[in-house]
Amino acid sequence: QVQLMESGGGLVQAGGSLRLSCAVSGTAISVTSVGWYRQAPGKQRELVAVISSIGSTDYADSVKGRFTVSRDGSKNMVYLDMNSLKPEDTAVYYCGCRRLSRDYWGQGTQVTVSS
Repeated sequence: QVQLMESGGGLVQAGGSLRLSCAVSGTAISVTSVGWYRQAPGKQRELVAVISSIGSTDYADSVKGRFTVSRDGSKNMVYLDMNSLKPEDTAVYYCGCRRLSRDYWGQGTQVTVSS
């Protein structure tokens, strides 16, 4: 059973930084892409960043240059370093992956950026 668990959210002032962590179990991150998504109130869930099974990365335009996705294969962990945070980054952040045509999600972690 694939499971993901996010941690590291919180309240931060604009311009500040946070690191989110995603603990993955039931599959190795070396064989699956893991994405970071966010959902703000009243909005659809959107992809923020993704790291592939081979370690390549991609980002939404809105976070390029500010957010960095990385992983530690020895711990089966994926991270999202968020810098220069803006109030519009406020959302619930989720990590997710797909294995055998099924999507798996963590429970989410709240990030609130105050102006």
